[in-house]
Formats: sequence, C-alpha cells, structure tokens
Amino acid sequence: MKFFVDTADTDAIAELNNLGMVDGVTTNPSLIMKSGRDIKEVTKQICEMVDGPVSAETVALDAEGMIAEGRELAKIADNITIKVPLTWDGLKACKVLTGEGRMVNVTLCFSANQALLAAKAGATFISPFIGRLDDLNIDGLDLIADIREIYDNYGFETNILAASIRTANHMSECAKIGADVATAPPNVIKAMANHVLTDKGLDAFLKDWASTGQKIL
Repeated sequence: MKFFVDTADTDAIAELNNLGMVDGVTTNPSLIMKSGRDIKEVTKQICEMVDGPVSAETVALDAEGMIAEGRELAKIADNITIKVPLTWDGLKACKVLTGEGRMVNVTLCFSANQALLAAKAGATFISPFIGRLDDLNIDGLDLIADIREIYDNYGFETNILAASIRTANHMSECAKIGADVATAPPNVIKAMANHVLTDKGLDAFLKDWASTGQKIL
C-alpha cells in the first residue's frame, strides 16, 4: 500500500520523504488555509519535493469551472493530480480531464455507488472518507471493502485512495482490505511506529545496559 501525506506543511512532508514514507501528497482548501500560503506557490514546492502524485483541489461547483481550474492547476507540475468532488459535475469534469491525459482524484466519496460512477468516468483515484463515516456510526472500513470487491469484480483500474484517516489502526486495516493508497496526516503516519511493548522493552534494555557500566562510543 502506498502512503500519501495529507498536508500542505512542507516541513512535515520533507521529514517523512527523507525516510521514504511519501509516495504522494494530498491537499485540499482547508489544508492550504492552514499553511497560510498561496496555493500555487506551496503546491509547486511540494511537487518539487516528491516524485509521486500531488493532489490539488478545484473549488468551482460547475463542470466547466472545474475543468478550467484543473487545467490551470495542471500547469504547476507534471505530477499534479486534479482533485474534483464526487458530484455529477465533478464526474463530468473527471471524464474530460482524464480524457486529456491528466490524473484526477475524485474526492468526498461516501458510497460504493459513487465509487462505481467515478471508475466509469475514468478517475485515477477515488477517495472514500473513512473517518467522516465513522463519525456517523457507519464503519468507514466497510466502504473500502465494498469498493475493493466491486473494482476487482470488473477490473477497474481506478486506485482506491483511503482518506479521512484518523488512526494508525485505520492504516493497517486499509492495508489488509487492499486499499491501493492511504492518505493520512503526518502525526498518524508517525504514530504507526508506537507500541507500549516496544517502549517497555526498550526501557528494560537500557536499564540492563546501564548496569553493565559499558559504552559503545
């Protein structure tokens, strides 16, 4: 499973990228707002930092507007993925933009039917939102499993990009289900390294080592 980082914080991206933990980046208007920077400027910097896809989101609500904005965003770098919402107009924009050879990430997916439509429209990525479904007491991981089954049944090439990831458990569960990609905030990816028994074992090792009075350097 590929890891995308869900942030516009270039320092956080750089740290994870140096460890080989970044296969791509996803941004949205909210993340751009948090960065406090111009969308084209920060997106260009991110594209220069990573080799994989970088999602930049359109904000128009109509298909024509999304297409125009998508074409403008695509000028930033070759690895730009144009992000459009899963609305009927978003699907129209997806069809046009993918027809032009551009990568498109269809976002805000909350049902298997929506994911099926996105695949039919030629989406490069479909972004089902796990955490927001969990907020409604609906298991978001079930949606990932449903989409995986449908796509495998018919050989759709659209990548399942699990989004709205809240926990390290979400990451491992998405990997077991077979999501192609999971995009998560930097803190969630880093939390995957944490385990209470690792901490306990390390503490015991260090106490025993201290008792020997030895040094490695």
